[in-house]
Order: sequence, then C-alpha cells, then structure tokens
Amino acid sequence: MTRPLPGAVVTPGGHPATTTATATATYVFAVCHGCDPAVLTGLAGQAAGAPVRLLRFGSLEAVVQDVPAEMFGEEALRERLANRAELEHCARAHHAVVAAAAGRAPTLPLPLATLYLSDERARAALCEDENRFRSVMGRIAGRVEWGVKVYAAPGRPPPTRPERTGPPAPAAAPTTTTLTATAPPETTSAARTNTRPGHAYLDRARGARRAREERQEAGLNAAASVDRALRDIAVAGRRLRSHDTGVTGAGRVQLLNAAYLVEKGREADLIGAVELLRTSPGYERVELEVTGPWVPYSFVDGGDLDADQ
Repeated sequence: MTRPLPGAVVTPGGHPATTTATATATYVFAVCHGCDPAVLTGLAGQAAGAPVRLLRFGSLEAVVQDVPAEMFGEEALRERLANRAELEHCARAHHAVVAAAAGRAPTLPLPLATLYLSDERARAALCEDENRFRSVMGRIAGRVEWGVKVYAAPGRPPPTRPERTGPPAPAAAPTTTTLTATAPPETTSAARTNTRPGHAYLDRARGARRAREERQEAGLNAAASVDRALRDIAVAGRRLRSHDTGVTGAGRVQLLNAAYLVEKGREADLIGAVELLRTSPGYERVELEVTGPWVPYSFVDGGDLDADQ
C-alpha cells in the first residue's frame, strides 16, 4: 500500500477523492475481521456526533465514519494538518479508533486521511484489495509494534573502559592514540610553546572537529548494534526516517528511528535487551527510548525494508 503524504485525501488505490458533489465522505480507519461493533460505541473518531461503525466488504469489515466533506476536502485537510496541534489531534483520534478495534479482532490500520466519496465507493475499492488485506492481517496477527529511538547524548563523561565487541569508546579510539603519538613528548611540548595564536586556534578547531566526528561515529556504531540486537528478537524490523532537531529538540540528534514487529509474549525480551544495552560499555554516549506496544502501523506494507532514503 502506498502511504499518502500528510493531508492528502486519497484512497488505498492512490486515487484522489474529490468532495464537490457530496456533503459527507467516508473516512476509513482500518480493516478488520470479526470485530464486535460494540467496541466502537462512543468513540469520537474524526467527527463528533457521527458514529464510528463497521462497513462489510467481502469477508472483512472496514471501520469507517461519515465526516463533513468540506472539512476533509484535499485543500481543507492540507491546511488543517499543516498545524502541528491539529495534526496531533487527528492522529490521536485515528489511533484511538484503530486501537479499539485491534483490541478485539485482527486489525490492519490504514493511513491517516484515507477517504472515499461514499460507502459504495469505499466498498468497491476495498474489495479489490481483499486478498492482500487478508495476507497482511495474517502476518501481523498476534504481533505488536515497538518503537526504538537512539539519540546522541553529548556532554556525558567518556567511557571508563573500552568496549571490545561494540563500538569503540571515543577516549580510547585507535585514531586518537595515533594522533597523539606522532611526535616525542618533548618535541610536541616545544612546538606548542612556539605556536602562534592563529595556529593554536586552528589546532583547537581541528581537535574539536575530530572529537565531534569520533562521538558521531561511536554513536552510529552503537545505534547499529542496537538495531542488530533487536532484530534478533523481532519477527521483522524497519528503519524509519530519522527526525531532525526541529522535532527532537535542540541538540538532541537522532541516530536511529526504528520499528520492530514482536510476537505478543516477547515484550519482556525486547525491553530486557534494551536495558542490557543501556548499561553496556560503549553505550554511555547514547540515549535509548522505547515506546509501545502499538498496532503494527509500520508493517502493513512490508517489514524488512528500511525507509531512511
């Protein structure tokens, strides 16, 4: 399934849903099998006052809601979702409905803002994808998604002991040893004594740059080790696009943003592996963040593909 751009009003088939001739549109949250309609009672969804309901197609059901066409037309929705607060509100409302259905039945979440002109059009389009829906639902049944993020943690003290199996600690990196041993101590001391202020400044700048590069390399190595360790536990893993500091916060550089599909019952294994990594030598300069369990949003269109490009 192609993921739409935020704010795009599309169908799973990728065709724009225009809303010029209708007062309402059919918003589709998810596809499920054997869901109890009672679990949807009282959910606000994306339009207060309109019930969230089931729409049968073939042997499956879609979780849908009638929404005002004028609020969910392409331009209107794009403007709304350009606002961070509005985007978060819509995403939370979408997830609340998906999570309610997933708590009772095998559920395949659809992307935010999947709309059709009517129930009839929704049913026809969804029927075309029924076999694929059933295949994906079989793949994610009994499994949940966990998110793991790794951030660089500048300013922490250097590691007290080297890591032989993981990324080298910056203070003990071979490149540092090589650089400091290029001349006898007395020669280096004399050179520093006779260094001009401009040269001293350049030396400091080069040293700071080398330190940043070494920290970055150590952090990336640690992030790669985290990913390898968790893929051994998960059924599938997916590296997602990293967030910039506009999202993570000033000075908080994200080195890994990944999702892992994990069998229910193995959550403790994943969390235990993360805790072990947190306390292992070589990981002192990174921060690990774990979220979940989630409905497997990241695995409805595949799993072992990275999305960093």
